[in-house]
Amino acid sequence: MVDSIIDIAKFGVTPRKGIKLVFFTKLNLNTNRGLSPNININFAFPSHPSSYQPLCQYHDLFKGLFWHSNVLNSLPGERSFRMGYKIKGHIVLQKKNFLDFQDLPASIADDLSELVGKGVSIRLVGSNVDLKSGSGILGEPAFLKNWISIHGLLAGEKAYAIDFNWDSHFGNPVAILVKNSHHSEFYLKSLTLQHEGNSVHFECNSWVYPASKYTAERVFFSNQSYLPVHTPPVLVNLRKQELESLRGNGMGKREESDRIYDYDVYNDLGDPDKNEELSRPVLGGSQKLPYPRRCRTGRPHTKADPATEGRLPLLKFLDIYVPRDERFGQIKLSDFLAYGLKSIVQFLVPQVTSVFDSTPNEFDSFEDIMKLYSDGLKLPENHFLEAVKDFIPLELIKQFLKTEGGEVHKYPIPQVIVADQHAWRKDEEFAREMISGVNPECIELLKSFPPKSKLDPKEYGDQLSSITAADIEKNLDGFTVTQALQKNKLFILDYHDLLMPYLDRINGLETTKTYATRTILYLKEDGTLKPVAIELSLPRSVSKVFTPAEEGAQGALWQLAKAYVAVNDSGVHELITHWLRTHAATEPYIIAANRQLSAMHPVYRLLSPHFLDTMNINALARQILINAGGLLEQSVFSGKYSMELSAVVYKDWRFDQEGLPADLLKRGMAVKDDSMPHGLKLLIEDYPFAVDGLEIWSAIETWVGDYLSIYYNDELVKTDTELQAWWHEIRYVGHGDKKDESWWYKMETVAELQKTLTTIIWLASALHAATNFGQFAYSGYMPNRPAVSRRLIPQEGSQDFTELVNSPDTAFLKTVSNRYQATTGMSVIEILSRHSTDEVYLGQRSSQGWTNDERVLKQFQKFGSTLVDIEKKISERNEDTMLKNRRGPAQVAYTLLYPSTSDFSHGGGMTGRGIPNSVSI
Repeated sequence: MVDSIIDIAKFGVTPRKGIKLVFFTKLNLNTNRGLSPNININFAFPSHPSSYQPLCQYHDLFKGLFWHSNVLNSLPGERSFRMGYKIKGHIVLQKKNFLDFQDLPASIADDLSELVGKGVSIRLVGSNVDLKSGSGILGEPAFLKNWISIHGLLAGEKAYAIDFNWDSHFGNPVAILVKNSHHSEFYLKSLTLQHEGNSVHFECNSWVYPASKYTAERVFFSNQSYLPVHTPPVLVNLRKQELESLRGNGMGKREESDRIYDYDVYNDLGDPDKNEELSRPVLGGSQKLPYPRRCRTGRPHTKADPATEGRLPLLKFLDIYVPRDERFGQIKLSDFLAYGLKSIVQFLVPQVTSVFDSTPNEFDSFEDIMKLYSDGLKLPENHFLEAVKDFIPLELIKQFLKTEGGEVHKYPIPQVIVADQHAWRKDEEFAREMISGVNPECIELLKSFPPKSKLDPKEYGDQLSSITAADIEKNLDGFTVTQALQKNKLFILDYHDLLMPYLDRINGLETTKTYATRTILYLKEDGTLKPVAIELSLPRSVSKVFTPAEEGAQGALWQLAKAYVAVNDSGVHELITHWLRTHAATEPYIIAANRQLSAMHPVYRLLSPHFLDTMNINALARQILINAGGLLEQSVFSGKYSMELSAVVYKDWRFDQEGLPADLLKRGMAVKDDSMPHGLKLLIEDYPFAVDGLEIWSAIETWVGDYLSIYYNDELVKTDTELQAWWHEIRYVGHGDKKDESWWYKMETVAELQKTLTTIIWLASALHAATNFGQFAYSGYMPNRPAVSRRLIPQEGSQDFTELVNSPDTAFLKTVSNRYQATTGMSVIEILSRHSTDEVYLGQRSSQGWTNDERVLKQFQKFGSTLVDIEKKISERNEDTMLKNRRGPAQVAYTLLYPSTSDFSHGGGMTGRGIPNSVSI
């Protein structure tokens, strides 16, 4: 339809004979958010093109649109063209930050590049096909404006304007190609395109290195999600090429600018070239020591052991390779270093001045321990700064460690002793922490008595428990053992079979003397648990059995027996519940996702916030925490055998039992009951971790189901090539040592996908929060949860036994962690227990532009509202005095599964509450 015939003369142009402009309008019906309607222009040209040259002067008359260069065609005759227009772009990025101030020359060079016209260019990729290339039509390169600005140490995100020349026949922008012609990288957060009230958003969140580092321009896709089968034709090749670039070829040493996600075994924990004592076995790739895979770094192997990858020097620990986008952001790294430098200084420089009066490496009394919170620990003076100045910017060190006189580091007071310094000694608190503390996933229902071992009797002998009915029936409120079993009133914390095969080696260490423990607990009528017997076992020895006592020698022995249980539990918690099940097991999901799921894949968009910072914290752990001679080996009873022990436990790891409902059923802590809200009936009704956890699990499961219903049916799950490749790689590579297990989901239905994604999100968010952020609250006071025992129960008649009777506190402190072991462990968990100030919590996203689908946003808002309601319910339960396990004698409310930290204005720190989206510390 002809809308109008315009005589050009009306616009002040005097054309030659009979030039008329005829234009048609046609709305763009593309379902994506288009930027403008298509406008078709028809020109009737005379035989001499010079007669219409003045037209180009009047592009502003057409609502700010401009003529594309091909409008003025030199050929005479009647032709059709589309009008060009200008798209406004808004870019948010961050230049190299103050932690990288040593690269100032590169920043200056970047500014010089801008002056000579070599800066940051971006091209839009249109949704219409270029008939020549078969790809999306590319727009002209556009350049950032006003890059040059004053440099400051605290330079953060900045917004830049950029204008794009565009033609409607290119279609809608669906991707961007970015070229960085500077000498240094920058962090590209987002690009938003605006035109006439419409917008397209690109959520980038990636470091863009100089073009010299890559063979092609960086590609980013809009926030529209596509399954592979629904991918617009113009994006098919870009989608494929981007994934191929992230996989690499599995060769060579990885460099900082690489964006390569690849796998390797844990062969980088030992340091045999430095000391034979620092040799460690390879974890992963064998039936003897299976393990999840970690990110490949490709460093050369050691000379002493060709199977072991060489290590970075200790003071270069921040340089360990992970793909650049997996590294901590500026705020997270600042927080980590702020607390980390102060806390691990005694590890980096062991000659820490003692604050104690008597024996230099011992706590002489419980008052000595309390001095850590009042008087503090003096840090080394200037020689520490000299030691670290080459690997951390001096300005940052000066900000946190004063150079004059050495600084005193005071540990915060742990919650477990705030209300009552002695409540930790009570049996009720000892038992309560098994269901409300930081390791609430190890207690089990006792199904038969006496407890039986599954160890091979040919190798380990008869390992039947020595606990008798007479030992415990005096504390069963009149029930016999048989009756208590029938009523599901007996529970057990059993570390016997796990530790017995390693006890000879562990007790052969200079620092450790411990037992394999079994603890039987009785469920009282008021819903609380009480320990009724503790068995301490050694290889080839008759086990020792202890029962509750409060006074005299038996009372002192009972306190020691509980300490040995706490030592076992502390090690299992740190090595298995925390490290193996959340940190190590999650890394393969992340690597596989980046290798096989496009950034535009809906599953990638769902999972990506739950992967933030995990690879970086895991890599740092391999450098200074779980490595040979590292912080963990120095502060946990299992010492050099710690990681090997976790590999033995991984033999029994099952993905299908990692979700909370399956785990509760496996441990006998719940039975199926369709009449209950979550289909489960808890055998301990007041089980705070399980009660709160099931509500969080259900909320995640519902959100995941709602999200998947937008994109999938069963057939689409089976035919989703990227999803199937991701799941295949998790099973056969990332967790390849378990590939032949029959319990893996087949990934053929939406229900299986929902279970899978719910489990991954649960592990990365809620389980990690429950087992991590309360560590200092309970273990920050070493006597409550010692991680090391240094001598066995003294024999009656010995001098040590006499000391135990006459001075039980002295004997206790000589048995558990010494000052160095305790403060090293406290330093580690102080770091781990803190939330970063920029943390993003479950039900939140760091950006509102992560998707453009209103259906998804509506369901996500519902998820967030559900979590707010759950938090209110948890708060109400914590105030219910009838629920005695909610606070216990120590009066520590169970807040670890509060979804947010909303009551804390600073947004981070040691709050003891809040579920971050990911395993981020």
